[in-house]
Amino acid sequence: MRAVITRGFGGPEVLALGDWPDPEPADDELLVRVHATALNRADLLQREGRYPPPPGASPILGLELAGVVEAAGPACRQFKPGDRVMALVPGGGYAQLAAVPWDLAMPVPDNLSLEEAAAVPEAFLTAYLNLIWLGRLQAGEYALIHAGASGVGTAAIQVVREHGARALVTAGSREKIELCLNLGAEAGFNYREGPWAEAVIQATGGRGVDVILDCVGAPYWDQNLEVLAPDGRLVIIAMMGGTRLADGRLGPILSKRLQVTGSTLRSRSREFKARLVAEFTRFALPRLADGRLRPVIDRVMDWTQVAEAHAYMGDNRSKGKVVLRVN
Repeated sequence: MRAVITRGFGGPEVLALGDWPDPEPADDELLVRVHATALNRADLLQREGRYPPPPGASPILGLELAGVVEAAGPACRQFKPGDRVMALVPGGGYAQLAAVPWDLAMPVPDNLSLEEAAAVPEAFLTAYLNLIWLGRLQAGEYALIHAGASGVGTAAIQVVREHGARALVTAGSREKIELCLNLGAEAGFNYREGPWAEAVIQATGGRGVDVILDCVGAPYWDQNLEVLAPDGRLVIIAMMGGTRLADGRLGPILSKRLQVTGSTLRSRSREFKARLVAEFTRFALPRLADGRLRPVIDRVMDWTQVAEAHAYMGDNRSKGKVVLRVN
């Protein structure tokens, strides 16, 4: 098969199409003909040599895909050849064929193209895991979502909305904030214009937020603790802004009974991810089918443009997901 090969570690220029052995699915895996995959920050980090795949995972980039089942192992309890599926994978999405654990796959609603479906699994499952399972978001509560116009951010706004909660966001431009507002966020704050904590507190009537979904890390630490309400939950899913605190405060954690959780999805066990996929499927499929949930796609590019796609995402120009069409 053809796949995107990483020729050493480095910038987007190390990516190119090449030949790779066909995957050999286990008895409990599907062989999927991939039609589309989508970019994630983890792909950029892996390309740079800063995020190795978990043991046993394909070294090929790509944490999500959509395609058509070509074969199903004898232990697969769902799906058959010809079924359209979207799936979460620990690697291997940037390829013509992928071996997919059957319980990490989801049926694609009839109203979604495979390019649209490829933008669902990683972003929406990450949002659901961290807001609902770990953040324990309840109806009526406030959630602050950093990088609100990102793939995960645009999914998170919709998950918050569909749970009857209230979303606030930070983003880096007025255009991105407008996108978030159109998805259902109540307010947005441009971090390029300066500190946002006071505006967040004002937007909540002085009470603060109950859950924060943070992908920035160290630069937002003090402001995060400032805007959290008593018993608030901070869920850190990445540290794009850095990992070291220059002079971080700890006092609010105790005085406001805050909870701080670190979270990654890729390193979770298959059993954990299968339970997440099953619950998310029950929640999301009816909403994807009737349009209440929708993947936000910045652009669809041919996978021959994979280096250009990585550069575009790396420059923080994308709004929503960047999808690669696999030929």
